[in-house]
Amino acid sequence: MAMATAHPTARIPARWQDFVQLLKPRVMSLVVFTGLTGLVAADTPLHPVLGAVAILCIAVGAGASGALNMWYDADIDAKMRRTRGRPVPAGRVQGADALTLGVVLSLFSVMLMGMALNWLAAGLLAFTILFYAVVYTMWLKRWTAQNIVIGGLAGALPPVIGWAAAAGTAPLNAWLLCAIIFMWTPPHFWALSLYTSEDYQKAGVPMMPVVAGAASTRRQIWIYSLLFVPVAIAPAFTGLGGAAYLAVSGLGGLVFLLLAWRLYRSRAGEAAGQRNDDGLYDVRAGAKDARNLFAFSILYLSLLFATLLVEHLMGLKALEVL
Repeated sequence: MAMATAHPTARIPARWQDFVQLLKPRVMSLVVFTGLTGLVAADTPLHPVLGAVAILCIAVGAGASGALNMWYDADIDAKMRRTRGRPVPAGRVQGADALTLGVVLSLFSVMLMGMALNWLAAGLLAFTILFYAVVYTMWLKRWTAQNIVIGGLAGALPPVIGWAAAAGTAPLNAWLLCAIIFMWTPPHFWALSLYTSEDYQKAGVPMMPVVAGAASTRRQIWIYSLLFVPVAIAPAFTGLGGAAYLAVSGLGGLVFLLLAWRLYRSRAGEAAGQRNDDGLYDVRAGAKDARNLFAFSILYLSLLFATLLVEHLMGLKALEVL
């Protein structure tokens, strides 16, 4: 079981910035962005105040998930270079405080979503928080190399929540947005894990390179990339995306596949210590192909959702003119 306590030798007073860090603001920003895209893509008139409340609930729910994750994972976070500076393992925030914050924010976000918007969106939000905090964090992450494949559902649901908040329904196009993020997650995170595998091995987390080896991980990244790109292009043929989306998804998809192929043909992940201490994007020569796919995957997903967001915003403005 996780030892969700602060470092025993550290008793540093908490600052408000530490509690903000508990919410994983970088992850929250992506969640908010995809949730907003789902809300706008629903093409349903919604009062701006209600729209802002919906996005607030999605953001707070994401932050609650992050706090619960940092509470439970404090023991393994303390063993990894990438996470040992987080507030709980560093001793700046007590585990009980992180747990309390996560529970309170979870209840607040779900109840506000249900009362202000609708209970379908609230139910999806509650499911997402529970899935990330319990199914992924407490079970999958420490049990199976498929942790981020199955657990990726939590990160893929925000556009469905946004769509449901606006329209009160969750049609196939909403779930197509979910599928894009779900299929994007394995190549994205496995590329990262190829040059951070020493951290995961030290912490006892069964990430794919640790369990199956680098060669198998590179092969699975290539297979998932071949499956992901057609899913990413699909909205252009379901009425969800337009000509701009087809161009961005098609050209970006070709680059994604090229980078995935180069990674598959490389030896990334096979040499010890392929990551420097300077950060996620500063790696040694052997891991650059993994780093390049990881970095481009973020850009590609952002461009996909940004294009959809712009196309639907322009569509809504056109309707207002008419």
